[in-house]
Amino acid sequence: MKKQIMITSLLFSLTLGLASCGNSRENEIIVGGKEFTEQQIFTHLMSELIEDRTDLKVTRKAALGGTQVIFSAITSDDIDIYIDYTGTGYVSILGYDPISDPTIVYNTVKEELLSKHDIVVLDQIDVNNTYVLAVTKDFAQENNLSKISDLKSISDTMIGGFTYEFINRQDGLIGLEEAYDFSFKENSAFEGSLRYQALLNNDVQITTAFSTDSLIKKFDLVSLEDDLSFFPPYYAVPFLRKEVYEKHPELEAILKELGDVLDDETMVNLNYEVDENAKEPRDVARSFLLEKGLIS
Repeated sequence: MKKQIMITSLLFSLTLGLASCGNSRENEIIVGGKEFTEQQIFTHLMSELIEDRTDLKVTRKAALGGTQVIFSAITSDDIDIYIDYTGTGYVSILGYDPISDPTIVYNTVKEELLSKHDIVVLDQIDVNNTYVLAVTKDFAQENNLSKISDLKSISDTMIGGFTYEFINRQDGLIGLEEAYDFSFKENSAFEGSLRYQALLNNDVQITTAFSTDSLIKKFDLVSLEDDLSFFPPYYAVPFLRKEVYEKHPELEAILKELGDVLDDETMVNLNYEVDENAKEPRDVARSFLLEKGLIS
């Protein structure tokens, strides 16, 4: 009898503990992010806003990993929200071939993530972290370059310096030369930031970057306008678990305010503060929101 009472008491304590955990999660939101600088900043931007505007306890899980890792985390309820990119959702998560129409990409991601994964896709933010072609400011001025189609008359005299991935992708160099009907004289492949050094040394005259890359600012490069809209859109957009959205619909309006203050240039500057000025992503995010009057 004594043993039975002890077992009953233990089961009751365990049940009470589980209930407490459940109640705790009711008032908590877990914000995740991928491992690179921009994603860490996004994690803290969302977390700071939610903490300021709600009574929710915010747990931050920045730098979780790549797309597959973090998407698995949100579908397993290990996190509640994170920011991804429309092109990533369309190609890497849903498995479609890349296209350049931002409306089709966004609407497809919004509809199918909800129907297939119970994820609510909120309004996209005007930060498009897509491919860009970059040249030095001197080279742009000497050749009157402002958009990619301007390259057609001089491309056969230029050496391109690109990543291995960009050279071999249909949504990279292969498709780009087809779409714009030109070819570079020669192309060299580089890992990481080495292509920027080659550009500055004039070993190559053009390279690829991402539109919000802080190195564009660091090296004072000119990003050429993609005037044929070849590159797929990669707009930042919050992914939120449906269950959490239904419990806290106010999050939609709160996070929409990020879209009012963020754009490509702003994101470049925020990334620069972390990558080049060695500031913490959390401090950069909080200072920015304070400056914009979005938190107090």
